[in-house]
Amino acid sequence: MTVDTAAVTAYLRGLQDRIVAALEQLDGSSFRADAWRGAEGGGISRIIEEGGLFERGGVNFSHVQGASLPASASAGRPEVAGRGFEAMGVSLVLHPRNPYVPTVHMNVRSFVATKAGAEPIWWFGGGMDLTPYYAFEEDVRHFHSICRAALEPFGAQYHPYFKKWCDEYFYLRHRREPRGVGGIFFDDLNAGGFDHCFALTRSVGDHFLPAYAPIAERRRASDYGERERDFQFYRRGRYVEFNLVYDRGTVFGLQSGGRSESILMSLPPVVRWRYDWRPAPGSPEEQLYTEFLKPRDWV
Repeated sequence: MTVDTAAVTAYLRGLQDRIVAALEQLDGSSFRADAWRGAEGGGISRIIEEGGLFERGGVNFSHVQGASLPASASAGRPEVAGRGFEAMGVSLVLHPRNPYVPTVHMNVRSFVATKAGAEPIWWFGGGMDLTPYYAFEEDVRHFHSICRAALEPFGAQYHPYFKKWCDEYFYLRHRREPRGVGGIFFDDLNAGGFDHCFALTRSVGDHFLPAYAPIAERRRASDYGERERDFQFYRRGRYVEFNLVYDRGTVFGLQSGGRSESILMSLPPVVRWRYDWRPAPGSPEEQLYTEFLKPRDWV
């Protein structure tokens, strides 16, 4: 079976360019391009800070190789022991300034584990998920409907499976609460052949902008004040906790010798923690917990 890493790399580079171009139109400001190279590969970080819409965001491409897979990628995979690896992906996180515009994450990636004289072992992973602060049902339903549309051409089984996987993965076990309202998430995808899995992964990447841009446009002009920003800062703390404690992509990037500045671009610029805080009963802040931070079928 042909494993076409060149085609994957070309797609990912193009995806990064297309997403950044669209986000620059949305924001009105330019992303900074920062190419980097380390001992085991390199990448291009595209970063925006203090933009018109995004307080901070990044759309990163990385392509790294190594003599052995880091523990974060090889755990539960005894078949890859002693193999070298090649990993490539695009990962983005956007933190808008307006608390009514959700934070969003998207990632698509490919791994190939190689060994002289043996067939390569490959798989794909990725997904996208939405983290609102003040949530609206029409926004959440829209995001989930586009996630479903990305997967429908490949089989009806994928969306419910990847949706449930997302709900379970983006969960802060120490808080006993989801990070946000979910989306789709998948890893270890190799069933159906390389072409099938690559096409599915491309579809996920290609559906990011239709999933998120209409929500950002709809909410960007919403009025807000110090109360809403304070709640946004507090909830951003959950984002930080998840990325530093649980996120496999963060751990893999650090274990594989990736560039720390690029890996940690996912963290918001301003965040706040409080001791044992609870939202006021009946408040818009409580509504996030009671109506949205509960996994359910949105479409």
